[in-house]
Amino acid sequence: MRGIVGALALLGLALQAAPLKREIPQPLPSHPGNIFLVGENVVVDEPPGEVDTWRVVNYENKTIRSGPFKNGKADVGALPVGIYKIVRGEGHITNRVFAGVIEHLKAPTPTTSPIGIDVAMAWCYSKEQYTNVINLCQLAGMNWVRDRISWPEIEGKRGEFAPHTRYDDSLRAQTEAGLRVLPVNHASPSWANTNGMRFAVDLRDVYNSYRVLAKRWHGLMDAIEPWNEADIKEFGGHTGCEMASFQKAAYLGLKAGDPDLTVCQNVFAIHRPTTLAEFNENEAWPYFDTFNLHHYYPFTEYPKLYHELRAVSGGKPMWVTECNVVVHWQGDEKLKEPSDADLREQSERVAKVYTLSLYEGTKAVFYFMLPDYTERQIQYGVLHRDLTPRPAFVSVAAVGRLLADAVPVGRTKTVDQLVHGYLFRAKPDGKESDVLVIWSDSNEPFNLAVEPVACFDHLGRAIASSKVLNLSSAPTYVILPENSRPELFPPPAAAPLLTGKLVPVVLQALADQKDISMNESAFRLPAGKAATVRLFAYNFGSTPVHGTLAVTLPEKWKAQPLPELDLAPGDRKEIQLHLKHPEKLQDKDAEVRVTGQFGDVGAAVLAFRLTTLKD
Repeated sequence: MRGIVGALALLGLALQAAPLKREIPQPLPSHPGNIFLVGENVVVDEPPGEVDTWRVVNYENKTIRSGPFKNGKADVGALPVGIYKIVRGEGHITNRVFAGVIEHLKAPTPTTSPIGIDVAMAWCYSKEQYTNVINLCQLAGMNWVRDRISWPEIEGKRGEFAPHTRYDDSLRAQTEAGLRVLPVNHASPSWANTNGMRFAVDLRDVYNSYRVLAKRWHGLMDAIEPWNEADIKEFGGHTGCEMASFQKAAYLGLKAGDPDLTVCQNVFAIHRPTTLAEFNENEAWPYFDTFNLHHYYPFTEYPKLYHELRAVSGGKPMWVTECNVVVHWQGDEKLKEPSDADLREQSERVAKVYTLSLYEGTKAVFYFMLPDYTERQIQYGVLHRDLTPRPAFVSVAAVGRLLADAVPVGRTKTVDQLVHGYLFRAKPDGKESDVLVIWSDSNEPFNLAVEPVACFDHLGRAIASSKVLNLSSAPTYVILPENSRPELFPPPAAAPLLTGKLVPVVLQALADQKDISMNESAFRLPAGKAATVRLFAYNFGSTPVHGTLAVTLPEKWKAQPLPELDLAPGDRKEIQLHLKHPEKLQDKDAEVRVTGQFGDVGAAVLAFRLTTLKD
């Protein structure tokens, strides 16, 4: 079948950047979102209020300029890099508007840069806003953007695809603008599963639909996540075994539609050990080109988090496609705006999120997120609804410019454990350099061997260069001269790359959701009774196959022999696995492994767990 022959050779190619036409971005004449480049006059619409004068308030909350409104505008003149509030009167939250000034990019953003952001453009913005949103991403130096697709919207009935959707428009607009695009789906149509938050019951629907979409969107997306956060209840609460079987079918279908497409692993929301272990036992690593994860954990938990996920990555490139350390909004429910103190905190955390994720070895980092977006009391967005910036947007732009093409070199060796320094080889302003990102929890200084080439704060504002860095909790970017690196610990090593054969036969264990323990990543069954597990075998290849199935069980367990299988191309056959188990499982789960031998085609693997425990 297409996508299987030679797929291992294509694996490396899929991770390389496709040729993109990129130029140094320029702001649109309308300056959407009040984003300006250094040297431009900052002109904004007057905010509501009765007072006839404006004043400009900087990040440090100091008034630096004032003047009268003219013709409904505040023309405040050119400003240096930074985030500014143009305030009317005393500056109530409704009598102010934000503006951002960022530095010109000196070179086009490298198509290999790991820096990206979640934009969710198809869902969060109208088609009329696309050009403006894309321009802000370009100015901020983003290489990657993450978007959304909805399978139920695209294929309303099995085999009947909508001729045109908003997703076609969104993907095309971003790709034609030179951005690298990663869409994600997280719902099944009702005809594939009555519970739309769960995977399709029949994996042929997954294979066939993704094959069509990959062919339809060839050249309009660089990568795809076939499902979002399947390991938590909000997106189905699947087991590791279910995630692995789904991944295999999705990968084979997507590669059949577009062999050059980078197919990501259906991304993990958390790092639950049982789910990770079961996923790993299913040997799914030949069926994803990148290993994808999300995190919203405190910075101190990053090493443990990445260690556990790296161990089950199969050595594939790790992508973090959502990451944040969140702040909360307060006050007016219509505005959902964090306090000024939390806006500052949000902006200072941006560089830390990117820096620490990159140091752990991720090859692509997508900050969550660009649009104004809330869940409960959490405000994620670096932009307001009208596209005007929060301070965090200016911080994102500093990352895009100063950590372009960043590759981790090491972590600084310091006596004070409260000083955090991470060195990257990057291309700030288009020139390859050593870039140190450093901050301190104790405001302790850090001594360099030589004076740096340049220093910038977390907003990208130039600050005085000195051999003695006066640090704070806000990160500082330091561009070092060649051959002047401080003493370093090496970054974490990547996991060994595991290889394996792509097998067109996929095995699946199927259970009702009520019989699934998400926390144990297992199928529940009553203790002391015979049990039957429904298995399915699929042939996604182009030729018939014949095979035998063998079951490996824990000690004292017994199973009836499984029949031999003949599978025509496109076949799905059910096999009932009848088990007898001890009277009491107690607190120990049972691990079951089914191996199918299909001659020259290869071996299919299915590993799942059984438990009597409830979540």
